[in-house]
Amino acid sequence: MLFNSYPFLFVFFPAALLVHGLAERLGERARIAAVLAVSLVFYGAWDARFLALLGTSILVNYGIGSLLETATDQGNATKADRLLFAGVGFNLVVLGYFKYAHFLVVNLNAATGTDFVLGAIILPLGISFFTFEQIGYLIDLRRGACYRADLLRFALFVSFFPRLVAGPILRYGEILPQLAAGRPRARDGEDLAVGLTIFAIGLCKKSLFADSIAPCANPVFAAAAAGKPLDMFAAWGGALAYALQLYFDFSGYSDMAIGAARCFHIRFPANFNSPYKAVNIIEFWRRWHMTLSRFLRDYLYIPLGGNRRGPVRRYANLMITMLLGGLWHGANWTFIAWGGLHGLYLMINHGSQALTNRYRPLARLSGGHLARFTAWLVTSIAVVVAWVFFRSPSFAAALVMLRGMAGQFGAVLPQGLASPLSDASWLIRIIGIRFGEGSGTDFVWTWLMVVGLGFVAIAMPNTQQVLASYNPVLDMRGYRPLWSRLTWRPSLAWAVAGGSAAFLGIISIIRVSEFLYWQF
Repeated sequence: MLFNSYPFLFVFFPAALLVHGLAERLGERARIAAVLAVSLVFYGAWDARFLALLGTSILVNYGIGSLLETATDQGNATKADRLLFAGVGFNLVVLGYFKYAHFLVVNLNAATGTDFVLGAIILPLGISFFTFEQIGYLIDLRRGACYRADLLRFALFVSFFPRLVAGPILRYGEILPQLAAGRPRARDGEDLAVGLTIFAIGLCKKSLFADSIAPCANPVFAAAAAGKPLDMFAAWGGALAYALQLYFDFSGYSDMAIGAARCFHIRFPANFNSPYKAVNIIEFWRRWHMTLSRFLRDYLYIPLGGNRRGPVRRYANLMITMLLGGLWHGANWTFIAWGGLHGLYLMINHGSQALTNRYRPLARLSGGHLARFTAWLVTSIAVVVAWVFFRSPSFAAALVMLRGMAGQFGAVLPQGLASPLSDASWLIRIIGIRFGEGSGTDFVWTWLMVVGLGFVAIAMPNTQQVLASYNPVLDMRGYRPLWSRLTWRPSLAWAVAGGSAAFLGIISIIRVSEFLYWQF
């Protein structure tokens, strides 16, 4: 059941809020049980067969977690380590079978000449996300976290429907205090107003923005996959369109998840903070998919040694972390290449920062407006180049895209633009641009969408800034209203604005359009 679907918007979500409101009058445990029940209905609506997998995962992790917490309290480090190894191993085996078995068999056959065959394996919705969350839960317990979780609360933590299928990636310690009794009822109206506003913004991002620019990207990547040469304008138009589609698609989903959760009086951590405003790759990863970045840092990069063992180990740890982060996104070498590129970017970024900090003239030079703009431009180009691997089904398709972006197949404008640009035809010929086949309307529409949505992503305040006065996410450090007139408050004007965003999002739903991150 998609958030951007009429059954969810007009049947499931209102019914879930009604059930929650009625159960809330019976006490906190009734409220938790009711939200757990509607969450399981939500997951079962996709494929009821996988409810058994979700339930088994919850029970096994809860059982191991209880034993692990007891062993840690008793100071039995050996037993605790064994339990942690068993719990993490169980989660990785389940994830590995459903997500990576075919990938491993195909590559084993290619490397050894064998002919092993696996039957069809359906990837359970959200398995990457709830697996990571439960691994984090077990590691936190081993590190000494005192949760004293009960099964009802833990089951809701794992299966809470707003983020069950595509995040944000939560920590149990963030959610547990919000499931305690004693929450003031006076906040009910505020939570609902804030939550629905955030949800409406997310729906607008997905249905109006992401789905509108997707037709500008999909044909270009399809042509590259078919081996058709792409001129520079087409290749860059498709790559930039996909970068914006992915941003508004996943950012929109995250807003919808955060908004829906707020309607149930639960606040999530932020997942996006205008990542395309970043002036370096380090900053980009502090802004993009923030809960995944946090998970990789705290549960992989730091345990590997982080930056505590010298620059060589630091760079190696960065590369390992990003390679595994790429593999987490999908069982394809293109995702690993995407992670490897970002690992290389981070190594270069950390190295350049160390050099800049060592030489004061470089530090002064890097602080200027021109230097910051150049840094932003270089960062943006690097991110878009990496997205080509993320989107392409194969290295061959990615290579066609990159060759086109580099201008190897020339730069071609549609013949339909020849007449409007006749006065500048001499300049166009001098710089090597030619006119050829293609739709002038499609060309203009693509670049209007790229410029327009690029402006929204780069220049406009993000959701957290708009709702900053009402703490839309758990940690509001670094979020301040950008423009006072665009700061949300409970008023008639903002009610009309939120309703208009919801209306535009709803009427823009013209077909079934899955969120891009649901495949992970």
